[in-house]
Amino acid sequence: MEGKHTKAVSGATPLAALEAVAVDTETTGLDTAKARIVQLAGVAIAPGSSRAGPAFSTLVDPGVPIPASSTAIHGIGDDAVRDAPPIAEALARFREFRADRLLVGHSIGFDLAVMEHEAKRAGLAWEKPRSLCVRLLGSIVNPRLPEGSLDALAAWLGVAISDRHTALGDAQAAAGIFKALVPRLAERGIHTLAQAERACLDLSDRLESGYRAGWSEPVTSPRPSDASLLDPFAYSHRIQDLMRTDVVVMPDDTLAQAAIDTMVRHGISSIFVSADGTPGGPLRDYGIVTERDIMRLIARNGAEALAMPVGGFASRPLASIAAGAFVYRAIGRMDRLKLRHLAVRDERERLAGVISARDLLQLRAGAAFRLDDAIGAATSAEEMAQAWASLPTAARLLVQEDLDSGLVAGVISEEIRVMTRRAAELAEQAMLAAGRGPPPCPYALMVLGSGGRGESLLAPDQDNAIVYATGEPDGPEDSWFADLGAQIADTLNLSGIPYCSGGVMARNAAWRGSVATWKERIDGWVRRARGEDLLNVDIFFDQRPVHGDLSLGAELFDYAFAAGAENPTFAKQMGEKLFARPSPFGLLGGLQTVHGRIDLKFHGLFPIVTAARTAAIRHGIRRRSTRRRLGGLAERGLGNAEELAELAGAHRLFMAVMLEQQARDLETGIPVTNSVEVAALSRASQAKLKSALRTVQVVPDLVRGLMFG
Repeated sequence: MEGKHTKAVSGATPLAALEAVAVDTETTGLDTAKARIVQLAGVAIAPGSSRAGPAFSTLVDPGVPIPASSTAIHGIGDDAVRDAPPIAEALARFREFRADRLLVGHSIGFDLAVMEHEAKRAGLAWEKPRSLCVRLLGSIVNPRLPEGSLDALAAWLGVAISDRHTALGDAQAAAGIFKALVPRLAERGIHTLAQAERACLDLSDRLESGYRAGWSEPVTSPRPSDASLLDPFAYSHRIQDLMRTDVVVMPDDTLAQAAIDTMVRHGISSIFVSADGTPGGPLRDYGIVTERDIMRLIARNGAEALAMPVGGFASRPLASIAAGAFVYRAIGRMDRLKLRHLAVRDERERLAGVISARDLLQLRAGAAFRLDDAIGAATSAEEMAQAWASLPTAARLLVQEDLDSGLVAGVISEEIRVMTRRAAELAEQAMLAAGRGPPPCPYALMVLGSGGRGESLLAPDQDNAIVYATGEPDGPEDSWFADLGAQIADTLNLSGIPYCSGGVMARNAAWRGSVATWKERIDGWVRRARGEDLLNVDIFFDQRPVHGDLSLGAELFDYAFAAGAENPTFAKQMGEKLFARPSPFGLLGGLQTVHGRIDLKFHGLFPIVTAARTAAIRHGIRRRSTRRRLGGLAERGLGNAEELAELAGAHRLFMAVMLEQQARDLETGIPVTNSVEVAALSRASQAKLKSALRTVQVVPDLVRGLMFG
């Protein structure tokens, strides 16, 4: 009895962001094989809302007399159901209401068993829905609760119950209990649906009593989502690979007839317009006129439309996308905004090109599964979390399609950057609503570390910073941006990207400041150049501006690299952490594991990333990604080209293995880490992993040579 819904439930979805339906039934008895439903109800559970959602409730004609003992409990007798719909109709209506959302209920194994028997008697197909039981969840949070009845749980959690022993009243109570349990589960490290399922399955005694009573399994073992294969093209190509760079820009006072003639002459379907008609300026200076805009204008105004200036009906502000974004994001954005053209912007927010639906047409037929533009359109942290939860499935499928792991990590990084940008937009709205006003001066929000490099995996935390145009530490501007940074951090944390354990967040004073403050800070890093003073400094050299006046972030990126290249001692100190690292191999050459797993970030990625960054700073190679930095060294004849190529290959392998492991863990409720289960790899994969880890052992010598090469 599966309905239609836009997205399948993912085990990686945070409980706080789940769209669910609380369900309850009233029946003719307690024997699940014989009981008939006399009332069926559901209550929608909306993430981020404390109010009850839309409800469904119907009486059901059971087709058999209702025992007096049952009527005494729920008050439903034969007369009440005389004109009620039969079970087949009731289940069909409930299926439409549920729309594939997760089911939640108290002792839901009973309701599921009765519904299954009823469906089979009515000749309906049945597929057990994904579900959670608030009785089990309550036991996890408070194992000392003397009983797990609906009344006891509600009383303990302060949830009001009305219309007890009606299906709708009990469903509403179950919904309230579930919402009250979510933050308490989070305190115990249970954040996602899969983690909750796994925790419930550990309550073997309670599950066994339900099985003996004939109940269905209240939860099922979490497993990776089953999704259609996708067309990798949209995930392996960027907008800059497809966009037109020869954009046509015309002055605002150009007449529509001249615009039409220009489109026909160039074989294009849109032009940009601005005050002076010159390309390459700030995006905010332009509007766009498409062939459809002119057709609509002619339909309204007839021949007079041809003499109208294009600036009067151009679309402003421009809908745009970054040149470095992946193609899948343009597809999603066009779908969401119902547009056929997107302006393309460069890193400094200047007009760089245009991409059209015609350019993307070849992709639409093949991409059966794709990420969309939901993060950019999200209006709350919960909506962002729902979109973020689809990433593990996408990453796993892309790796299985043999897409380069660097591109997969690039997709994840792009989503993190979009998440961070959207969190900033929502934070600005909240500041306005709170009476704090707009930003006191131009600023840029920067993503640091792996998100900036484009190498994020599925266990990220927040690494961000803010640079603003003017203002002193602890001054009014700094106070405003401190509050903005705090709201950004809280939103990201609720969305599934946890606070940075090292404190690298703009909410903290060390990671925000004016342009002048940041330049003074960078000079201090380079001047002191002592290892103990450089904690977390290295990831600043990966920063990428994602929101606001991006030129401020770009200016700092260039300044930091120029300062670092001028002081070889600084880069040398940055690389010191590579020279005293333990080997991942045991005495007999086997991998040293902990509980069967090896930390590939510590033993694999970290040495390569640090070496590439250190050498890039030393030699002024102003690139962000690890592989592009290694390539830049090779292009300059620095280091052994073969060793650099082997390190790039090892980097690719480590990320692929980690991505697959992290995606499986997230979807099945295992805490996601940077460690990989070695025994789960094939023998061939284990051999490749050992070879790649041996390659990493050359890093210290390579860095020593590069520091003064």
